[in-house]
Amino acid sequence: MTDPISDMLTRIRNAQMIGHSKVIIPFSRFKLALAEILKQENYIDEVKTKKGAKFDNLEVTLKCSDGINEIEGLERVSKPGQRIYSEGKKAPRVKQGHGIAVISTSQGLMTDREARKKGIGGEVVCRIW
Repeated sequence: MTDPISDMLTRIRNAQMIGHSKVIIPFSRFKLALAEILKQENYIDEVKTKKGAKFDNLEVTLKCSDGINEIEGLERVSKPGQRIYSEGKKAPRVKQGHGIAVISTSQGLMTDREARKKGIGGEVVCRIW
């Protein structure tokens, strides 16, 4: 697998389309930080780390209210073949402020709002709305 973040977003998207309430994702600290941002922004309900025999996994509980998923769309922006960067004050807005962009900065992962507030730029990982 060449792009584990894209795999994570695809697993979440597929689980929502099928109607699953939980999705299992192979563990990494980057994916855990991304899932924590999704939880903080109320796109998902819960994130748990599950110990496995060989590898650890993340168990993500998707948020659904009245049969409608909270996440309407997920999009990977910066890819292994083409990295996309943004300056601090020019962090991209998603759906006119109704979504978030996740940015990887020198201070860790943060949303576009936090990056603009702190004036920190970095790699635009994904957009969620």
